[in-house]
Amino acid sequence: MSISPNQLIEPTFWRQPLANRMAQFADLREQGSILPVEVHNPMTESTEVFHALTRYDEVVQVSKRPDEFCSGKGAVSIFDMPMEMLEFFGSFINMDNPRHANQRRIVAYSFTPHELQGVLESVESIAAEVIDGFCEQGEADLVEVLSQPFPLLIICDMMGIPRSEFKTVLDATNVILSGGDPEFMGDGDPMEAYLMAGISLSTLMGELIEERRANPTDDLTSKLVNNSLPEDLLTPAEITSFFVLLAVAGNDTTRTAISHGVNLLAKNPDQRAIWQADVEGVTQTAVEEIVRAASPVTFMRRTATRDVSLGGQDFSEGDKFVMFYGAANRDPRVFDDPERFDVLRQPNPHVGFGGPGPHFCLGANLARREVAVVFRELFKRLPDLEVTGEAVPLAAEGIPLVTGIKHLPVTFTPTPRLHG
Repeated sequence: MSISPNQLIEPTFWRQPLANRMAQFADLREQGSILPVEVHNPMTESTEVFHALTRYDEVVQVSKRPDEFCSGKGAVSIFDMPMEMLEFFGSFINMDNPRHANQRRIVAYSFTPHELQGVLESVESIAAEVIDGFCEQGEADLVEVLSQPFPLLIICDMMGIPRSEFKTVLDATNVILSGGDPEFMGDGDPMEAYLMAGISLSTLMGELIEERRANPTDDLTSKLVNNSLPEDLLTPAEITSFFVLLAVAGNDTTRTAISHGVNLLAKNPDQRAIWQADVEGVTQTAVEEIVRAASPVTFMRRTATRDVSLGGQDFSEGDKFVMFYGAANRDPRVFDDPERFDVLRQPNPHVGFGGPGPHFCLGANLARREVAVVFRELFKRLPDLEVTGEAVPLAAEGIPLVTGIKHLPVTFTPTPRLHG
């Protein structure tokens, strides 16, 4: 039986296993290229409509037409939010040109492969450090011991956040991207918890900015504070919002890709065998396939800036469009046998890092590097790692920004640490 597009706003839809959710997306995708969804806005106590994009072509078209489909009214939010909140939690993701181009250019100057060389090299040492932390145990919750700390340690080191503040950043980012899951939100008011998490990150970064202004180093915070570009420097508030974006989105997307990747390999042992038999030769395509199949970022929203046409339909200025990347990445019009996990898949023009356009993920290459290194290290050090239970998804209260896995039990033959 066909499902209704309105089921997209139901928590039960997002709490399903990945395969079940994607099977229902396949049904929705064939109902039409652009589907209206009614949703209750608790802030205005009114019913609103957004248009769900579940096919590849429409997601690409909207991504490539930023003048007609803007981000500044809430790229990471289904509902319109105060601009201050949008920019604080989403930085330039929630901006349009020229402001978006200016801020992204300043950040990108410090985010080139050359500038990030030290970070890219540290990925391997941090992967070894994290695996050392649990390799002797023989069993573990993979999310807790690997997926969660690994990318966040890289980001903290990159920004110059001391290890003593790691738990502060971890707890705050878990709240912000929990989707309202009570395990992370606690018993208090969700909005208050959300804001307090943001304030915690803001305070931490504010103190670091002052320190780097007085005592420059070679970390990314120092480079942003002491930028030598001819453009204006980012303000402390803009650097802080960029850090929140990096700590939240840059961390949780990689965490989710790793967790889903391990689970996908467990469910497709033939693909795991292909990868393990030729790690160097297969890693590049395997990483892209993990990002396609898992599509960690659930959605981005765009808003029509004028009357527009899309997918053969006419829409009005102000209409909202939500791009569901996971559904687009399994569109049979673009991907052969799209439900099959294929570590050798080529070509693979997925939109797991966003569609083509000005908002394509700035950290895509770093994310690819992180996922590649962690699987190479797992195959080398824990080659018989097995998933021993079902992946536990976030208990989201609505449409989550990231389709996280919060628990994934695994076993493996205990091995000695590489370092003391």
